[in-house]
Amino acid sequence: MRENRLRTLWKNDQTAVNGWLAIPNSFSAEVMAHQGWDTLTIDLQHGLIDDAALVTMLQAISTTATVPVVRVPWLEPGIIMKSLDAGAYALICPMVNTREDAQKFVAWTNYAPKGTRSFGPVRASLYGGADYPTAANETLVRFAMIETAQALDNLDAILSVEGLDAIYIGPSDLSLALGCKPVFDDVDPPVAQAIDHILARATAHGVVAGVHNGRADTARARSAKGFRFVTLTSDARLLAAGSQQMLSDMRA
Repeated sequence: MRENRLRTLWKNDQTAVNGWLAIPNSFSAEVMAHQGWDTLTIDLQHGLIDDAALVTMLQAISTTATVPVVRVPWLEPGIIMKSLDAGAYALICPMVNTREDAQKFVAWTNYAPKGTRSFGPVRASLYGGADYPTAANETLVRFAMIETAQALDNLDAILSVEGLDAIYIGPSDLSLALGCKPVFDDVDPPVAQAIDHILARATAHGVVAGVHNGRADTARARSAKGFRFVTLTSDARLLAAGSQQMLSDMRA
């Protein structure tokens, strides 16, 4: 089966630099993939991307060595299995709040006897290889998002679920849950403390920690602390920022 470079990076204690895709277009996904990102996450939760666009974007990413990641809309077995069948090599699942949520997520991403994933890797076997059915369980990566007060209360229980590879912090939702302003980078002190606590507990459980960022300096600082999956800005934000900078330079 095709190597999952995420696992290789983590085995070598290296940080994966992740880009974010919110624009439902295969060409923009292909352009992003050719820039050298370790991974690219197609956002089905808050982006504008539907099932049809998802497949073409996964195909575009597969022209490179970039690992295709999908953030599913919710903890729901249908979309989880469909995203994997389309060729996602890692999944980020939002709003995992309890041990039971984490157990369901792991079960729905594994074939029997480890889980209850239904068989039908219609595109995944083309991308992953002929031995996908026997190697997928060990190759795919599973992220549970920790972004609520309930998840914080159940953190150790969630992290102790066998087969959960990583957690992913959404600082904005976590900030809202803690009564703070929703930002990625300059979070309020209670959120900063919660982020450090999540990292420490994930490390103690042998689970990789990832986090969403809006700036490279924040991502570098969090990587130095021990986060091994750091997201920078999205395709939409890069398009806007690049346009603003060019126009500013022109009008200056």
